[in-house]
Amino acid sequence: MEELEQGLLMQPWAWVQLAENSLLAKVYITRQGYALLVSDLQQVWHEQVDTSVISQRAKELNKRLTAPPEAFLCHLDDLLRPLLKDASCPGTATFSCDHVEEALILRVRSELSGLPFYWNFHCILASPSLVSQHLIRPLMGMSLALQCQVRDLTTLLHMKDLEIQDYQESGTSCGVFHLFVLNDFIYLFLAKLPEACSVGDGRPFATNLQSMYMAVTRQAIQVGQKHHDCNCSKPLLTWIVSSGPMQRPQLLKVKRKKLRGLFS
Repeated sequence: MEELEQGLLMQPWAWVQLAENSLLAKVYITRQGYALLVSDLQQVWHEQVDTSVISQRAKELNKRLTAPPEAFLCHLDDLLRPLLKDASCPGTATFSCDHVEEALILRVRSELSGLPFYWNFHCILASPSLVSQHLIRPLMGMSLALQCQVRDLTTLLHMKDLEIQDYQESGTSCGVFHLFVLNDFIYLFLAKLPEACSVGDGRPFATNLQSMYMAVTRQAIQVGQKHHDCNCSKPLLTWIVSSGPMQRPQLLKVKRKKLRGLFS
């Protein structure tokens, strides 16, 4: 099950709207089983199953269908992929969810080989350690990374201001007086804070920060591995230049540039 656990950790969160329920979800599916994590920003639910559970549940819900568990897993992957990629176009399947005591039942209805196909994800409350692994620690890492970047940019702007001051003191005409004023920066930052911190239903987080989230979780996995290949490790800075859609997984050092003046 370690493959499922690590695979789930490296997946991005997706925003899903099911009727009146706004959810964040991530899933990882292999030929051996699946792991699913769902949150409504109040609670977090989790399910992880292997092929034996897949076979048993498939028999209970789909008595007319006979197939190996790998086929059901492949079909579930095909159904969930459009939903998590674009909540407005969930594909041909119908999804719904129900709260049963402390559990969350995610129901799926579609077709397989021309016959009705049903599936229920039985998600129980996630353990505190799982919530920490998938939310608390990555968010702390993202905050620290952003703080480090802001500090570096602040230092760079301060150095540029010193260059401007040197030009002015040497008698060079310069139309710019200051690029950065710390007090003004703090004032504007605090003024924009309420809007910037508006979490809402979780959609801004799932839409704007998933490249960085995956970079942080990937880094955490690499640090946790006892024997990892340094040649395969990817720097945390990949999230900054990441562009295009995020890819689902299959079933260098940064050179410091020499600072240049504004008029160089």
